[in-house]
Amino acid sequence: MVDENGGVMTESADKPFDFWNDHCLEFLEMAMKRDYQESVQAPDGYGKNVRDCGDAIEFYLMIKNEKLISISYDIQGCLFSHACANTIIKLALNTTIGQARTIRPEDIVDYLKTLPVNEIHCAVHALEAFTSALNSIEG
Repeated sequence: MVDENGGVMTESADKPFDFWNDHCLEFLEMAMKRDYQESVQAPDGYGKNVRDCGDAIEFYLMIKNEKLISISYDIQGCLFSHACANTIIKLALNTTIGQARTIRPEDIVDYLKTLPVNEIHCAVHALEAFTSALNSIEG
């Protein structure tokens, strides 16, 4: 359930928050998807970000003809971080490095629609790891 300000309501006066029914399909798909979760031995680009709490996200990028043809990630973190990492991949796959650099945390939050406000830091965390991977390509 989303309030008038776009934030996820954790419970209402009538009923508690129902994870499966109150999150949108985009969020649920990105949170549960594991198609791109893998480590790559010799990527063209690699980036990692570790938060103070110990959550870590790593991105592995492969490029061809200036486009990101393969993006994968490895994660030690929560469901919200998975949702954000998968959303970055959805937004960046088959784009140029320059186009991928335009992704903002707001784009991730907008795509996910029902990412809880108190979990927006996961979008920032994932994007920092992804940006680090992009930076490693350009050396």
